Amino acid sequence: MQVLRTPDERFEALSGFDYAPRYVELGDKNGLQALRLHYLDEGPRTSAPVLLMHGEPSWSYLYRKMIPILLDAGHRVVAPDLIGFGRSDKPASMADYSYQRHVDWMSAFLEAMDLRETTLCCQDWGGLIGLRLVAAHGDRFARVLAANTFLPTGDHDPGSAFREWREYARSTPVFPVGQIVSRGCAQRLTDSEIAAYDAPFPDESYKAGARAFPLLVPITPDDPAAEPNRQAWKSLMQWQKPFLTAFSDQDPITRGADAVLQKLVPGARNQAHQTLSGGGHFLQEDVGEELARVLARFIAEN
Repeated sequence: MQVLRTPDERFEALSGFDYAPRYVELGDKNGLQALRLHYLDEGPRTSAPVLLMHGEPSWSYLYRKMIPILLDAGHRVVAPDLIGFGRSDKPASMADYSYQRHVDWMSAFLEAMDLRETTLCCQDWGGLIGLRLVAAHGDRFARVLAANTFLPTGDHDPGSAFREWREYARSTPVFPVGQIVSRGCAQRLTDSEIAAYDAPFPDESYKAGARAFPLLVPITPDDPAAEPNRQAWKSLMQWQKPFLTAFSDQDPITRGADAVLQKLVPGARNQAHQTLSGGGHFLQEDVGEELARVLARFIAEN
């Protein structure tokens, strides 16, 4: 496996994001090559961790508006970059990525960090992976906030728009990550913010993980990830710990998934579920401060 590593100078002078980078080496397990994963770890180590998981094609920079509010509330904040994203190592071939490998990589991260009594906050692919972690390592999690995400099983046709997105990610000569994130927001990002989302990818050779993610979403019942996700749903449908949905009102991608989560996850009953006004798919950008306050209140009340 050829592995690329983004030069550190690509991340210099990012406005509002001057946190110290930390790294953990994910050892060779289940046939996985050893890789270096980047994460932020801020706040008191004596506090239970809040695990912030990003999705496609962003990185932990996505949470920069939320982290200060969570720190002010006294929480320890852990924000990893998925393999292929941010400061983490980037296998260079799309074939190096699978849904299961992403779950395995993040399971190894949980174990390496020995995170316990964790609050998961997950969006987009952060939920597709994070909810699998909750199902498999439920003893490590105390509560979950799901934001603009779901756990698909391939039993329902995702529609033509998503199929077009998959083909675009696979075949377009240039995959403009920063512009893609900006288009997923209710309000356009600034040029410097767009540049920050482009920073992990010096050229197209670094984007195999970003291009692969749309192709890894199970859209048919016989997809390799379909049955593992069905099994994960069995665990989630028995999850009694607190489970909150906080979706935005302007996300066509995940609209309606919050109602399904509320119906099927027992821990979602009697929670103060939120629909945040003025947020697009990347609600951490549009309404990040409000989402952080919702998360802090959710932890305090549960």
